[in-house]
Amino acid sequence: MPETVIAAARQFLRSFAKPCRILAAVSGGSDSKGLLVALHSAIGNGDREGFSLAACTIDHGLRPESAEEAAAVAAFCAELGIPHLVRRWQGDKPQTGIQAAARQKRYELLADAAAALDADCIATGHTRDDQLETIAMRRARGEGYGPGGAGMASTMLYGRRIWVLRPFLGLSRADIRGFLTARGVEWFDDPSNANPRFERVRVRSELKGSQEAPIAPWSAAQRAASSARAAALIESHVRVHETIVAEVELAQAGNMNDADWRRALLSVAAVLGGRNHLPGHATIERISGFLQKGMPGRMTAGGVVYDRRPNGLYLYREARSLSACVIDPGATSVWDGRFNVTNGERHPVVVTAPQQDSQWNQRLIDAGLPPGVAKRAARAAPQIAPAQAEIAGSIRAKVECRIALYDTFLPGFDRTMADAVALLFGRERYPAPPVHDLFDRNGEGPGGLPWQRDARTLC
Repeated sequence: MPETVIAAARQFLRSFAKPCRILAAVSGGSDSKGLLVALHSAIGNGDREGFSLAACTIDHGLRPESAEEAAAVAAFCAELGIPHLVRRWQGDKPQTGIQAAARQKRYELLADAAAALDADCIATGHTRDDQLETIAMRRARGEGYGPGGAGMASTMLYGRRIWVLRPFLGLSRADIRGFLTARGVEWFDDPSNANPRFERVRVRSELKGSQEAPIAPWSAAQRAASSARAAALIESHVRVHETIVAEVELAQAGNMNDADWRRALLSVAAVLGGRNHLPGHATIERISGFLQKGMPGRMTAGGVVYDRRPNGLYLYREARSLSACVIDPGATSVWDGRFNVTNGERHPVVVTAPQQDSQWNQRLIDAGLPPGVAKRAARAAPQIAPAQAEIAGSIRAKVECRIALYDTFLPGFDRTMADAVALLFGRERYPAPPVHDLFDRNGEGPGGLPWQRDARTLC
């Protein structure tokens, strides 16, 4: 039903706390072009005053015809009077993991385009079809039972910079194509969407031949509630010392049958290990088994040492695989996935792990940690020195903990938990989305933002 597409666009505009400028990500395919046309129509009809629309096309440079398609989208936007930019992925492309790399670069370029066009947020054309594929893929990887089963979030913060919104998650691709056909608007079909080399394409083919679509075992509201409870558990039972050691109350440490606590603890561990994802099922089982035994001892998983003592559980980075990182003057680099380091000097500096006992060791002892824990944890702390040995003196550098789990991609329904983790490691809270968040700080809500629900309820 074409009218459901306009209804979803109108409801999307009504969800904003205040009018703003929206950047539509438009590839030229049916989903993104439908988003552009629907938002342009809704804004043009004055459904809510004060909104404006801009657009950006990312040319990944992976197909010969991609530049021509981007130019066609630019011409289409010009006909509608919509400011438009084309951003091209320059440089060499990876031989493996091309889709993940392309996704990362796409959002980076979209964020840059949003800044250039003074946009307040980015809107993408992800549909219910994309959501079902995502749920099926996560389930196949063993991630679809529990919080991962909620699928894509209707809001996502990229790089602590800008919110990405998905207003069409309640619509099918057929709805959008019907809408475009009724308006006489054509679109491109990317041949990579039919290439079985890619996981999503294989899953899409399997879903077409299936009699039943996958159902998300967790709703967005359930995921938000889990996030809120995990945040409360973190605030009650975990302390972090000098950003490199987490101290966990012994009575809570072994409570690994509690899914929310398990997720909370492993999220803290992921930050300490510089990982942007939680460990796999087998590793989680190994960690749980160790902690549930309740016996003193140490184990290592995901680059993190789980050091259980009679007075508490301590988590810290294993002092292995710690490479050096040279940072040019004025530049910022990530060291070991754990720290953002900005060089405030006029000469290059190098970040390494200490070769011997350092001031980190004493600071941890002064904080009340057992000497053995302090010594081991200090060996994985950042040490900054001039890259050239002949340069002496103190180093001006800004060092902040990187929240690898959330600093690049933060699903909106995990913001409560992300804030708790960020504050634990001395970082600021993440910015709120521009749309009304129907999940309060206790994670309660009616199941998603208005434009995330089935579009039939929006007519």
